[in-house]
Amino acid sequence: MKNVLWMALLASVLSKGALAAEFPTHPVTLVVPLAAGSTADILARAMQPGLSKALGQTVVVENRPGAGGQLAMSYVAKQAADGYTIVMGSNGTWAINLGLYEKLPYRPVEDFAPVAYLAGGSNILIVKPSSPYTSVAALIAAMKAAPGKLTYSSGGNGTTHHLSSELLKSLTDTQAMHIPYGGAPQGVSAVMAGETDFGFYNTPSVSSLVKERKLRALAATGTIRTPMLPEVPTMMEAGVAGYVMSVDFGLLAPAGTPDDVVLKLNRAANAAMAQPKLQETLKNYGFEVFEQGTPGDMAKRVNADIDKWVPIVRQAKAKVD
Repeated sequence: MKNVLWMALLASVLSKGALAAEFPTHPVTLVVPLAAGSTADILARAMQPGLSKALGQTVVVENRPGAGGQLAMSYVAKQAADGYTIVMGSNGTWAINLGLYEKLPYRPVEDFAPVAYLAGGSNILIVKPSSPYTSVAALIAAMKAAPGKLTYSSGGNGTTHHLSSELLKSLTDTQAMHIPYGGAPQGVSAVMAGETDFGFYNTPSVSSLVKERKLRALAATGTIRTPMLPEVPTMMEAGVAGYVMSVDFGLLAPAGTPDDVVLKLNRAANAAMAQPKLQETLKNYGFEVFEQGTPGDMAKRVNADIDKWVPIVRQAKAKVD
């Protein structure tokens, strides 16, 4: 009996080893937690050809937006740990959500195997071109004069768009009404149409609209000005002390994915991101491409973001409506 059990265990180990050695033998699905046209979607589709080439298999991008990324993250966490389903996570889904939600349907650390740290960028505070708010100071003054009257859009509850406005409210002791939409494109359109007074959105989502004068940019949320909109001041330059918000992206696989498979995904992602043409494309969209690293580097980033952002979110008292 012991010999039978031992042989079964050995067969299982060998089977997993063979699976890792052969990976991938069919298409890989890259799940995006946000809607088509969002920053995460832009990054996923931009790197898709290079990732497919590096893996030797087609990578299919699948959008599963909703609930601040919870739907996609919980979905991927429950998939087979074989490397064929991965997710475009962000500091929003692996860190910020821990502070925003009382209970998450996934565990950012325990339920995932970190794969690769990819790229990031700032959010931009936008208003419509005809808005009376021509500066951050003017917007804050209006919020103070009429608490709760002004409205801001977001791509959904718990998104970095949502948190960016909550952080502004907290740091300036102001109030505004949150109106969540089904994705970043809808939220941006709401600001353009005057349905809401302002919003914060990722640079790639709004930079072209700002340049076409379909939107007015008041400030960027990073520590430095974004190369895409160099004339736009940072929030701190605009007078909001301590305001810094970046949106960073990385790949995650379900926990338990074999190390060899994770390493293959990591190397493929690094190869894709190292292509000069892709880097130029992402730069034009306003991304900063991060230095290539290992799955271990990605794990350190996830933990560092949790340590950084959860206290900030709780201190800001930012909660999902």
